[in-house]
Amino acid sequence: MIIRQAEAEEKGLLQVAELMCLAARTAPKGKGRDHLETLIITAETKTEVAAYMRKLADSPGAEFFARDAGNLEQAGAAVILGTQVKPLRLPHCGYCGFENCTEMDRAGGICAFNAGDLGIALGSAVAVAAAHHVDNRVMFTVGRAAIDLGLFSGNVRIAYGIPLSVSGKNPFFDRK
Repeated sequence: MIIRQAEAEEKGLLQVAELMCLAARTAPKGKGRDHLETLIITAETKTEVAAYMRKLADSPGAEFFARDAGNLEQAGAAVILGTQVKPLRLPHCGYCGFENCTEMDRAGGICAFNAGDLGIALGSAVAVAAAHHVDNRVMFTVGRAAIDLGLFSGNVRIAYGIPLSVSGKNPFFDRK
């Protein structure tokens, strides 16, 4: 049996994406409460997300969505991590900028712990990609598109995408 490079690299890339989701899941979270959702997108879904990002790029000042869409199209897959916004109701916190969680809820704010937990999960995920020498870049734009397109099952309000590439040159390095 011979497994050619394209097949081996595709399988390896998806395996690393799965390991990234595992690392994100086990990352520490405030009060041990897990509001994280993980997705891996490939093929048609990746194309759909990139097309939507190009539409968003038509808005004034949002040209970077088109640049990132090009990067997503070059990627073999993307991991997308998102979090639901569920305040931890800690006394004397206010990290979200509101006096308390009730005020934050009324204003439609975002719990700083939920956002922080997502950041820690992202760090864990990209560490796995780096450990396996898979080129990657964290992108707000991919996460925004995933939320807008309803790709998550829950009430995710913050998300970031991590396009992944296995090639002779990192497509995420010399971006314009």
